[in-house]
Amino acid sequence: MSTLKSFLKNTFVYGLAAVLPKAVNVFLVGLHTKTLENTQQFNVNTEFFVWAAYFNVLLTFGMETTFFRFFNSEKNKEKVLSTSFCIVTLVAFLILTPLFILSNNIAPFLGFEEILHFKTLIGILLFDTLTVIPFAYLRVKNKAINYAMFRVLNISIYAILNILFLLVLSAQEITNAFSWYPTSSKVGYIFLANLFASGLTFLMVLPMFLKFKLRLDFILLKKMLAYGWPILIAGLAYVTNENLDKLILPRFLNESIAGAYAGTYKLGVFMSLFIMAFKLGAEPFFFNVSHQKNAKETYALVLKWFTILGAFIVLTIVAYIDFFAQLLLKKPEYFETLAIVPIILLANLLLGIYNNLSVWYKNTNQTKYGMYFSILGGLLTILGLLIFVPICGYMGAAWVTFFVYAIMMITSYIYGQKHYKTPYEVSKILSLFLLITLLCFISFYLLRGQIIINTILLILTFSLVFFSERNFIKQRFLKSK
Repeated sequence: MSTLKSFLKNTFVYGLAAVLPKAVNVFLVGLHTKTLENTQQFNVNTEFFVWAAYFNVLLTFGMETTFFRFFNSEKNKEKVLSTSFCIVTLVAFLILTPLFILSNNIAPFLGFEEILHFKTLIGILLFDTLTVIPFAYLRVKNKAINYAMFRVLNISIYAILNILFLLVLSAQEITNAFSWYPTSSKVGYIFLANLFASGLTFLMVLPMFLKFKLRLDFILLKKMLAYGWPILIAGLAYVTNENLDKLILPRFLNESIAGAYAGTYKLGVFMSLFIMAFKLGAEPFFFNVSHQKNAKETYALVLKWFTILGAFIVLTIVAYIDFFAQLLLKKPEYFETLAIVPIILLANLLLGIYNNLSVWYKNTNQTKYGMYFSILGGLLTILGLLIFVPICGYMGAAWVTFFVYAIMMITSYIYGQKHYKTPYEVSKILSLFLLITLLCFISFYLLRGQIIINTILLILTFSLVFFSERNFIKQRFLKSK
């Protein structure tokens, strides 16, 4: 099987494992916007998971990607597995234990209205962190069915409990059943559902733990930490780029607008879904083909098709924006901020391109550059939000996200060509991106609601794109075996 077909197979399998949970999450966004009392409560929900994202990066400190790298490069695979699992577990307990003990002081400082919510977050973080290396092991060993099963079970439990807590049980029934969990609002039961789902997933993965030899190799650990710490910094900066706007907006605008912004931002879930599925297949694949003679040509080909497929998703969502808004957001108070959607979708496409370009510093063991680019993005995000949110409101936050990802992408490309020259088809990718950007704004501001015209526009655009790639399609996919 060719490397491209192998990549597509991996992307499909791992993508399926990402698509199903994300598809359920699409439903849950609609459930939350429908059942939570107001946009302020949705903002509480959003801030909870923003802090979860920050702590997840801190607790894994780049060890997932590091595990992939060393599992492929080291002869003693078992040593890599045991060292990775031990250090992640140790760090989790060292950080989360004092956080739990001091939660009465830390929770208000971080903006939690209820200390109980913060303690729930700590429990979720513990269970999720302990399953990081086992899940990474399933991926690197190509045990896709097992990986998908655990992921789907996790999101299924979470979804069922959300439905039970928010739709089926009355407020009195929930209070009676969970008297030991005295939260004052519905949003607290979303967090409780997550805690149960993470805990049960941990129990399902527990038999894998028992097979691991819990032994630290300090020589190997030193090398792994040296490789991984720049990924930690890059991860924190990435979360800042992606989520700091949700923490800053309530400080400058009212919580109602911030909640509407956070809800509308969720329309980017479809693009995020594509990027996640792509990354799950791409990361192990990029390492596996790195020693092949035509690796760089493969990377260039993958980036071009990522951009084509990503552009198709972006334009489709914008063309049918009102349908997707009704599907996810439900209530009219969320529609006030729909103008951010084309900007956020295009920004996510830039982020996906940036992720593809990152292969150069991962393959050359120069992950410090990923840290540099992410720090640059994080600083620009902080500066941009502080300058433009007071002036332009939530639109300023959206444009900051777009331009920060554009700068990171361009910077990574320039440095990548100096250190790991790859024959990317820049002119095609740039032309496609500019075309899609123009069509998105035409569709949103001039053709919004005109389903037939937008459908024709969509078909014509991508008929043209795929026609331009007809020779490649014939050679790779249509030729007889």
